[in-house]
Amino acid sequence: MPNCLFRHIRHTACLLVASAVSFAAVPAAVAANVGRTYTVTAPDGVTLAVEEAGDPDGPAVIFIHGLLGSTLDWDVQLKSAELGRYRLIAYDMRGHGLSGKPAGTDVYADGRRWADDLAAVIDAAHARNPVLVGWSLGGAVISNYLAAYGDDRIAGAVYVDGVIELKPEQITAHPQLYRDLISPDLRAHLDAERVFLGLCFATQPPTPAFERLLANAAMASWDMQRAVQSMTVFAERGLKRIDKPVLLIYGGRDALVQAKPAIARATVLNPRVRSKLYAESGHAPFIEEADRFDRDLATFVDTAVRH
Repeated sequence: MPNCLFRHIRHTACLLVASAVSFAAVPAAVAANVGRTYTVTAPDGVTLAVEEAGDPDGPAVIFIHGLLGSTLDWDVQLKSAELGRYRLIAYDMRGHGLSGKPAGTDVYADGRRWADDLAAVIDAAHARNPVLVGWSLGGAVISNYLAAYGDDRIAGAVYVDGVIELKPEQITAHPQLYRDLISPDLRAHLDAERVFLGLCFATQPPTPAFERLLANAAMASWDMQRAVQSMTVFAERGLKRIDKPVLLIYGGRDALVQAKPAIARATVLNPRVRSKLYAESGHAPFIEEADRFDRDLATFVDTAVRH
């Protein structure tokens, strides 16, 4: 064997050994943060894309994104050192991201189907007493889940600028925007998605992250966007059924959901809820003030699992 070839093989072998040793030396908490992906089938046959991170043996936290979002919305949380000791589960809701996008509006207008999706994820993941974290539309999904299934199988719930009810006194009016989101004109539709995403932030994330979320929004089903504006939300029944801890986190500069009226309505429905207002955040405090959010979430999870 030529000496140069031998030296090359020996050098490559050394690199492989060194890489293996380096990987073995990675702390378990960091190694556990490597993403795990799989799919779940909803009762009506829709495929739901699921991603996990964190400690698979830790208390479970299930993240539910908002309109035009996906698991990418929770990217900071899924990689968070603060949250690394929990089992972090996020899924793309029907009509979003990598999940199924069935045709028609009935499959989206019926709020019970979104609740059944969440129940299917809990079942398939074998998540024991998870804390549910719902952003914006994800808050409505939590309420619909509670209305249908109660709170026996969860440890608590966090509404993050969550939709309590689709009522004018709680949702900021943007009539032209919501018309353009369902416009058959592609230019108007895509421009509306950019405007909608911009309204999610009082402090916009760096351009690469914003553009990634914008591209992600363009993947959402048009039928879903048409139907979701009148989706059934069973907030009264849902919030009244939960005896487990509930935390409301809202941005004081939210341009989509009216924070104080939403908090007030949720408190009427369930006087036991606690709330936090992030004065400098918009509609997405978990992105805009991620460190603070992660600390508050960790404190809540630790309390809820002992409740």
